[in-house]
Amino acid sequence: MSLLDRAPRLGRAEAVAIARDLYGLDAEAQALPSERDQNFLLQTAARRYVLKLANALERPEILQAQNAVLEHLAGHTAMCPRIVRTANGAEIAPGPDGHLVRLVTWRPGVPLATVRHVSAGLLEDLGRSIGEIDRHLASFDHPALHRDFHWDLAGAIGRSRALLPLVGDAAWRAVVARALDEIDAHLTPLLEGLRTSIIHNDANDYNVIVCRDLEHGDTVSGLIDFGDMVHSYTVADPAVAVAYAVLNTDDPLACASALVRGYHQANPLLENEVSALLDLVKLRLCLSVAIAARQQEQRPDDEYLGISQEAIRRTLPSLTSIHPRLAEVAFRRACGMSSAPRTERIRSWLAGPVRARRWTGMIGDGEIRPGEILGLDLGVASPLVSGDPLETSEPALTKQIQAALLEVGARVGVGGYLEPRLLYSSPLFAGRGATDARRTIHLGLDLFAPAGTSVHAALGGVVHDFADNRQSLDYGPVVILEHSTDAGDRFYTLYGHLTRESVQRLERGRALAAGDRLGAIGCPDVNGGWTPHLHFQVITDLLDLGCDYPGVCKASEVETWAELSPDPNLLVGLPADLLASRPPDVEETRRARRARIGGNVRLSYRAPLKIVRGWMQYLYDDEGRRFLDAYNNVPHVGHCQPDVVRAAERQMRLLNTNTRYLHDALTMFADRLVSTLPSPLSVCYFVNSGSEANEVAVRLARAHTRRRDVVVLDAAYHGITTTLIEISPYKFCGPGGDGRAEWVHVAPLPDVFRGAYRAGDATAGHRYAGELAAVVESVGRQGPGVAAFLAETCPSVGGQIILPDGYLAEAYAHVRAAGGVCIADEVQTAYGRMGSHFYAFEAHGVVPDIVVLGKPIGNGYPLGAVVTTAEIAASLDNGMEFFSTFGGSTVSCAVGLAVLDVVQREHLQVHAERVGRHLLDRLKAIWPRHPVIGDVRGSGLFLGLELVSDPDTRTPARVEADYVVNRMREEGILIGTDGPAHNVLKIRPPMPFTEQDADLLSATLDRVLGEMP
Repeated sequence: MSLLDRAPRLGRAEAVAIARDLYGLDAEAQALPSERDQNFLLQTAARRYVLKLANALERPEILQAQNAVLEHLAGHTAMCPRIVRTANGAEIAPGPDGHLVRLVTWRPGVPLATVRHVSAGLLEDLGRSIGEIDRHLASFDHPALHRDFHWDLAGAIGRSRALLPLVGDAAWRAVVARALDEIDAHLTPLLEGLRTSIIHNDANDYNVIVCRDLEHGDTVSGLIDFGDMVHSYTVADPAVAVAYAVLNTDDPLACASALVRGYHQANPLLENEVSALLDLVKLRLCLSVAIAARQQEQRPDDEYLGISQEAIRRTLPSLTSIHPRLAEVAFRRACGMSSAPRTERIRSWLAGPVRARRWTGMIGDGEIRPGEILGLDLGVASPLVSGDPLETSEPALTKQIQAALLEVGARVGVGGYLEPRLLYSSPLFAGRGATDARRTIHLGLDLFAPAGTSVHAALGGVVHDFADNRQSLDYGPVVILEHSTDAGDRFYTLYGHLTRESVQRLERGRALAAGDRLGAIGCPDVNGGWTPHLHFQVITDLLDLGCDYPGVCKASEVETWAELSPDPNLLVGLPADLLASRPPDVEETRRARRARIGGNVRLSYRAPLKIVRGWMQYLYDDEGRRFLDAYNNVPHVGHCQPDVVRAAERQMRLLNTNTRYLHDALTMFADRLVSTLPSPLSVCYFVNSGSEANEVAVRLARAHTRRRDVVVLDAAYHGITTTLIEISPYKFCGPGGDGRAEWVHVAPLPDVFRGAYRAGDATAGHRYAGELAAVVESVGRQGPGVAAFLAETCPSVGGQIILPDGYLAEAYAHVRAAGGVCIADEVQTAYGRMGSHFYAFEAHGVVPDIVVLGKPIGNGYPLGAVVTTAEIAASLDNGMEFFSTFGGSTVSCAVGLAVLDVVQREHLQVHAERVGRHLLDRLKAIWPRHPVIGDVRGSGLFLGLELVSDPDTRTPARVEADYVVNRMREEGILIGTDGPAHNVLKIRPPMPFTEQDADLLSATLDRVLGEMP
C-alpha cells in the first residue's frame, strides 16, 4: 500500500475535535492543500495554528527529526514554525486511524504561489532566507534523515528514468528523456565533489510565506512544511527553490540569478556547486514530472498532484535551451565570483605582446591608415540613426554612413563593442512577454566598407565552422576560426556578413595564417538587409551553438555574454581615440546630477530612467528599451515629430531673432492661433513657457481691473515663478510652502468624486459655483474686489478633474459680475486633447477673457502664449514695454506654426476623441475587477483613474498608486500620479497614441492592478 493510499482524509469537524481534545483549543478549522499528509488551519479568537496529521505509514522517527529541526532553527531564525505541545506535554500525539498529530505555530503572510508579480528583490530575499536556514542546518544532523527518499535529487536521474514510461504523452516524454540525457552527461561527473547536509528540500511556492508590502517591497516571512527534509547535496536546496521560482517566468536565467545571488550572500556556494546548479534545477522538474505521473496513476482525481505540471511543460524546454556553461557564468556573476577564469586568461593573452595588431589588414587589399578610419556612433542616441524604424533600414542607413565617411575622407567606419542600438527592429531580436526586452547590445566590432571589400584573418587558426545563414539577421554568411593561446586555451573569432561565395569555398579544419583572405563583405541582399560591413567577434566559449552564436544580446544579460565575447579590440588593436566614446551609464549620470543639480529637481520612478531618444508616442532609454509614453503631454504631436523638427532646423539655419524686428512669422503664427479661438480673443503675447504665460495673464488682469486679488481653485498648480507659487495651493500648502498670501483666495475644487457634491447630483455644478460666488463676494467685502479668477479648465494636478456641467459658466458669470477677469489655463488641454473640442473651455459654452497656452503648443520647444481681448490688451499698453527675449522669436513661431499644421492636417482632435473613447471604454471594463479603482474619468487623451483603499470611505490609495506607476514603468509603459493625495493615475499621452497602444496600456494595467493584495 502506497503513502497516497494511506493519506489522512479527516473532515473539519474532526480537526476541530482534535484541537479541543489534545490542545485545549476552541478553534475553527480550514483544510490546507497537501500531498501525502493532511493539514488544517486552526483559528482561535487570538491566534492561528496549523494542525498536521501525518500519513499512517510515515515513520515516527521522521516526525521526530522534523521536530528536532524546528527546535534547532528556533534558536537561530524566526522564519520557521514552532512546535506546540499537547496539554500533556507531548510533541507528537496519536490520532484517528493510526495517523500521528502535531501542532505548529502559523507563519503570517501569504503563500508565494498567490503573489502574482514576483520581483527580483523578493527572489533575492527568498534565496537569502533559504541560505540562512541551510547555514544553520550545517551544524545539525539526524539519522532518520539519511534516508532513501523519492524527492531526493541524489539518485534522481535513475528514479526519473524508471518512472518516465508512466508519462502518457509520448512527445512530452521524449522531451523529458532528452533533458535527462543532457543532465546525466554534464551533472554526473560533478556529483561526487558536492557538499552534503540536511536540507529543507521543498521550497516550493506554497511552502514559502511572503509578507506583502507594496511600499517597501515584498519579503519572505517564513518557510514551512519540513516533511521532505533529507540529507543530500546542499546545493539541491537552492536548486529546488529555483525550479519552482522559474515556473512561468519569461526570463528564467535572470530569475534564477536573483535567487542565487541572495542564497550566496547567506550561505556562500562553492564553484562546483555553481557548475551543477542549472542541471539540478532541471533535474527537479524532470523528477516532478516522473513522480506526478506515478501519483496521478494512483489518484487520478487529485488535482493538487498535477498543480505544477502545465507550468513545467512550459518551463523545462526554456531551461534546456540555456547552456549549462552560460548559466554558470551568470550564476558566478551573481555570486561575485570571477565569471569565467578561462576568459580572463584569453583576455590577458590577447592584450599581451604575443600577437600583432591587425587593424590595418583585416579588410581591404591595401594598408589602411589611422586617418582613414572613422569611429561611428550607432547607439540609441546616434544622429546617424532615426527613431523612425523606417529610416534605420536600407538604404537610408547606408546613405547616412557613407555621408559620414565621405565628410572626413574615411575609408572604413567602426561600430562599437557593447553598444546599445535601435537597429535591431526585426521580431527575431524581440524578447518575450509584456516587457518586450529586445536584444539591443552589440557583442562585436563592425567594420563598415563597400560590399565586395576583401576580408582577412586577424589571427592564425583553423576553420572551425561556416554557414550561409540566410535566415540569420545576426550575421548572414559567417565563418568561425579556432585559435589557441600559448597555454592551450581555445577561443574563436567570428566573421559575419560575408558574401555567399566566401563560405562556399571553405573547408573545416583548413589552416589559415594571419592575413590570409577569408572572403569578402556581402551586400544587403544576402545579409538580412544590413548595410555592408564585417561583423567581427571574439568568442571564448561557443556553447555548442556554432554559427548560430548570437551577435547581439539583451541589456539584462550583457555582463554574462561579455564574459563569453570579450572586446574584439583586444585583438584588432584600434587606437582608442578612433572609437566612438561610450556615454556615462545610469549610475554615473545619477551621481553627476546629484553633484550639480538642486536636490529638489526630482526624478520620476523608483528606478529612474535615462531617456536618450523619442519618437512619436515612444521613448527609448540608454540601453535601447522602448517605452510607451502615456505620461508626457508636452510633445503634443509626438516626440521628434519630423515636420516640427524640420521647421525649427530650417528657421534656425536662416535667422533666430526677437520681436523687436519685424518678421512675418510672428503675425502669421498669431493669425493662425487666433483663428482657432472664439471672438473677441484676438491679441497675442508670446513667451517661453506656461509659467511665463500665467504671469502675463495675471499682469493683464491686474492692469485691466486695477485690482490685485486672485481667486484660484483648491489643489491648483499654475507654474514655477514666485507669483505663481503664491497662487498655487498645490505648492503653498505643500512641503516647503509658506501658506496662503492675503491677496490669494481659494475656492473649493469641483471634484464630483471626492468633493462635497458628488456625481449623480444634477445641481453639483451650480452648488460648487455658489461656493465660488461666496469667495468672490467675500473678497469684495474686504477690499476693492477680485482681479481675476484663474483656473485650469480641467484641473490636472488636482487629479485629472472634469468640471461638472454648468459650473464654469456660472463661475465666470459670478466673477464678471464682481468686475473680475476670467483666465482659462489651457496649458494641459489645448489643441484638441479633450477630443470633443479644440479647447477644453469650449465644452462648457464659455469664452474666457484670457487664455493661457504652454508647452504642448511648441511640442517641447519652449513656447507659451497668452491670447486676450483688444480691450484688456490695451490696459497693459500703459507705457511700460513688454518684451520677452525669446518669446515670439522666429524659430518659436516657425515651430508653433508647424505644430498647428500637424494638429489640423492629421485631424488629431478627432483622433484623440476616437482613441480616448476606446481607452476609456477599456478602463471602465476593468474597473469592476479591481475594488482599488474608485473612479475612471476624463475625455479624449486626458484621463485619470482614482485609486482608493476603501471604496466606501474613498480613502486615497497613495501607496497603491505609486506601486502601479512603478510597475507599469517596469512593463514598459509610462504613466504618472496626480491629485492632492497623489492617488490618481494620470494618462496624458502624445496625440499619436493609438487604439493598439490603448489596448496594451489597459491590459497591462489590468494585470498590474491584479498583482496587489
